[in-house]
Amino acid sequence: MLGTLLAGAAVAEEHEHAVIRTLVLPEQPEAAPQRIYVKGQVVTVLRFEQDLAPLRARLVGGEGRFEPVGVVGRKVVLEPQRDLAPEEGFSLLVTLSDAREVPFLLRPPGRREHGSADQQLNVYKDRDGYEAMASALVDSEKENKTLRAENERLHKEESSEDHALAALLTTGAVAQTPFGVADHFSGADGDTALDGTVYRGTGKAAVVFKVKNLTARRSWSMSSVRLVGKADARERAIAVRSSASVIAPGTSGVIGLVVDGSAFVDGGTLTSLYLELYRHDGLRQAVVELSPSLLGK
Repeated sequence: MLGTLLAGAAVAEEHEHAVIRTLVLPEQPEAAPQRIYVKGQVVTVLRFEQDLAPLRARLVGGEGRFEPVGVVGRKVVLEPQRDLAPEEGFSLLVTLSDAREVPFLLRPPGRREHGSADQQLNVYKDRDGYEAMASALVDSEKENKTLRAENERLHKEESSEDHALAALLTTGAVAQTPFGVADHFSGADGDTALDGTVYRGTGKAAVVFKVKNLTARRSWSMSSVRLVGKADARERAIAVRSSASVIAPGTSGVIGLVVDGSAFVDGGTLTSLYLELYRHDGLRQAVVELSPSLLGK
């Protein structure tokens, strides 16, 4: 089997990326509420300073959408029953031990990195306090590490042959690549229609997704792509290019992916791979099985 598409029933991504952030309460009561990013069936915890221990917390308009909000010591615990729609937002009102009522806005992760929810928020009243500064420093170090990794990745892609080939496939210039068609596939759910092609090449394989956004209001975008072994979950490198970062309602876009032959090698033997495509809300849109036979002679 050269390529098989399993689409239509989107599957939740199993690997969540922990997100811990620092929030400092605004000095002005009329300041806009700070955002908290939540995801269905993922617990988000707000951790307050000892002298701000929350007395109670309540949702406004989120009844039936969240598990009961819990207040445990210095913590407020949230868990949506399912993902929020891109346009949805709910208010969380937390009454603190100093009698202040602090509003927060609960929103879906959207296009945040990996589509990740906040899993812990450390909430402070004084930006210059020791704990707040230490927590903010940890946040800054994480952000800098992420930016350095992203810059390094982009630098490598500038001179990568596989990324250049993926760009050609995305523009439809297949004749300028060493690939030949091996298989076609298609599938659809209520939000998205997919048509794709699997390509065979000498020492490389490729896949092109043509994505049509069937919704009337919500944009579609690619959250991530994973390439894993059929017999193991170790992620392999893959080159990705897309015609647009966001596909507007009723429009289409193209995603080109190139896999080097070395990705098919596991312990000295060739193995089949699964190529998984995840969309903006963290759900798996499709999975394609790639056989070593795609590498040609």
